[in-house]
This record gives sequence, structure tokens and C-alpha cells, in this order.
Amino acid sequence: MTASGSMPEGRQQKRRRAERRGHLSEYWAALYLLMKGYRILALRYRTRLGEVDIVARKKALVVFVEVKARAREGDAIDAVGFGTQRRIKAASEIWISRRRDAHLLSFRYDIIAMLPRRLPRHFPDAF
Repeated sequence: MTASGSMPEGRQQKRRRAERRGHLSEYWAALYLLMKGYRILALRYRTRLGEVDIVARKKALVVFVEVKARAREGDAIDAVGFGTQRRIKAASEIWISRRRDAHLLSFRYDIIAMLPRRLPRHFPDAF
């Protein structure tokens, strides 16, 4: 931290690049889901309890998706730890509570791993 309490310039720049890469990965993952027949209901759905990267729907199934860009598939899956899962589930419960048709829907939690120079890997029912 600098004397003014902010991050040093180098760390700020690195953080912005990572954020940009994350947002781009989410858009690519959403496009991938569209090609698989899903409708995108929300991107970066935020609540006070957490955030869901993508909320998608296919027929009566709503999928809450966490997107991770990593060099290796295993690293992407491992990056979605228990705390992250808890925040995603808390945010999804708020999303569900706002749907009048929630009793007609099924829900699932997926991970999409964005890997360099490869198609996304979709892990349905990951947690």
C-alpha cells in the first residue's frame, strides 16, 4: 500500500488486467453456452452475499455457472473452493427467490474452465 492507502501502481495494473481477462472469459463462456442451446439470463449477477458469473437456462433447467480462466483444467476446478461455492449458492438463492416460476424449475451449479488456445471445458453439476 502507498501512503495514501491505495495499491501500488504495478499491483493496480495487474489487477485491472486480471479483471479484464475474467470478464472476457465470462463473455466467451456465455457464447459457448449459447452455442450449446442455453439462454443467458444474467452475466455477473451480484448480490450483497455473492456473485454468479453466468445464470443460464435450457428448458426448465437453470444453471449457475462459475467461470475460471486458468492454464490447466484442474487448476480451474480447484479455484472454486468451498467459500466460493457458498457465495455462489447464497447469490443463487436470492435469484431464485425473485422468480415466480421457481417451483417449476430445476437448478444446477456448473464450472466452465477457460483454457489457453482451447475450447472451454464445461463441468455440469460441479458442486
